[in-house]
Amino acid sequence: MIELSGVSASYGSVPAIQDVTIKVEKGEAVGLLGANGSGKSTTLRAISGLVRPTSGTITFLGQDLCALPPYKITELGIAHVPEGRQVFPEMTVNENLEVGSYAPRAKADRNSSLDLVYSIFPRLAERRKQLAGTMSGGEQQMLAVGRGLMLKPRLLMLDEPSLGLAPVMCDVTFEKIQDIHKLGTAILLVEQNVSRALMLVQRAYVLESGKVIIHGTNTELANNKKVQAAYLGI
Repeated sequence: MIELSGVSASYGSVPAIQDVTIKVEKGEAVGLLGANGSGKSTTLRAISGLVRPTSGTITFLGQDLCALPPYKITELGIAHVPEGRQVFPEMTVNENLEVGSYAPRAKADRNSSLDLVYSIFPRLAERRKQLAGTMSGGEQQMLAVGRGLMLKPRLLMLDEPSLGLAPVMCDVTFEKIQDIHKLGTAILLVEQNVSRALMLVQRAYVLESGKVIIHGTNTELANNKKVQAAYLGI
């Protein structure tokens, strides 16, 4: 579905990712794992067009993304849920969700998409007229994911969805992501909570200093001694 081949990107003169090669197949859940500063978020930003690669290729369903503006990439069906939620605080839950369906392919099905989001996140349905800025962090995370779903994405990219959440809300968030994946949506998950991520994805890539250092199935990585020592506390 999506493939990055030899992708490098920088912020000014500072390299962020180097020669990154990853792929996500249709309907698959794949993880990008690693410590802070390893290049996980930059990889997502390169896919969504917010950072331009200095080398390499990014293709989605056979189409080259590297020359497209971000809004065109979104219209192809790639939803990027950024780190830190970034909801519109002065808008209601329903208004935030409607913003997510601005693309032509999503706008036509806005009502059915709202019904789907509210069925996955009943708490949002209960608070549909509430201002997003008055909600808890966990509720805002649900809203951010729901807004991504309003695009009717073929690929849903999630950047640190458990960041800053209480353990109970972290559990709920991962359960909802799993529910979304079961609907057939491909997922690319950036997550520092490696143990939880490996329970959700089928495969994962581990990044270190901007480079992919390990790649394998969830079971292979869970049993990898380097991963165990660095990320699982074993």
